[in-house]
Amino acid sequence: MELIVLGCSGSGAGPHSAASGYLVRADDTTLVLDLGNGAFGVLQRHIDPFDLDAVVLSHLHPDHCADVSGLIVHRRYHPDGPGKILPLHGPTESEVRLAVAYAPSSDERVATDLSDVFVHRPFALGPGAVGQIALSTSPVDHPCEAYGVRLEHEGRTLVYSGDTGPCRELVDLARGADVLLCEATWTDSPERPMGVHLSGRQAGRAAREAGVGRLLLTHVPAWADGTALLAEAREEFSGPSELVVPDGKYSI
Repeated sequence: MELIVLGCSGSGAGPHSAASGYLVRADDTTLVLDLGNGAFGVLQRHIDPFDLDAVVLSHLHPDHCADVSGLIVHRRYHPDGPGKILPLHGPTESEVRLAVAYAPSSDERVATDLSDVFVHRPFALGPGAVGQIALSTSPVDHPCEAYGVRLEHEGRTLVYSGDTGPCRELVDLARGADVLLCEATWTDSPERPMGVHLSGRQAGRAAREAGVGRLLLTHVPAWADGTALLAEAREEFSGPSELVVPDGKYSI
């Protein structure tokens, strides 16, 4: 598999990066993993949006799904559209919430229909697949319905934390993964709120406890010091680790 970073800025787009968005390729299968503010524009540098096989959303905060509306417009109104209907794997309310975001007015939001673009496949229904990529998830600790995502292809495994506080579910999901793409939003402090995000230290601890091969840190807000977060992670995890960068390509 190949991972391409469309955006890695936490909590919203920053001056040098879109918000969370990742392109995953494996042979003839291509999916987008989250599509936050600004990520759809970057996506078009790497792939024709009509060549996507699926959209996978870890949760429904705008910095992870806001640009789905742009993808809808593109596939509906581009001269080459509308293209095939895409599976959209995500939380239970994905279909309704994305329709509300796309609706032209509050009066029309209930009637907004996205079925010409997406077919919703809720994570709650259990494991699935996107082409040749096996897909499984686990609920994680965040203020809304949120999931970590595990992708497997020909013996290689990528796990994405989504947004989460420290939790056993993330460690179990990431067990033995080749790569853990993990959020690190702030430096470690007992004053941080529980059940929201990970510190660099907590991300490194999760990687160590899960026994992953490599740690990639993401979701660093524009106001945070990524080098400090990476230093914290390396105090807990002795394996290879780095901060991802926009347009970065990583082999799994």
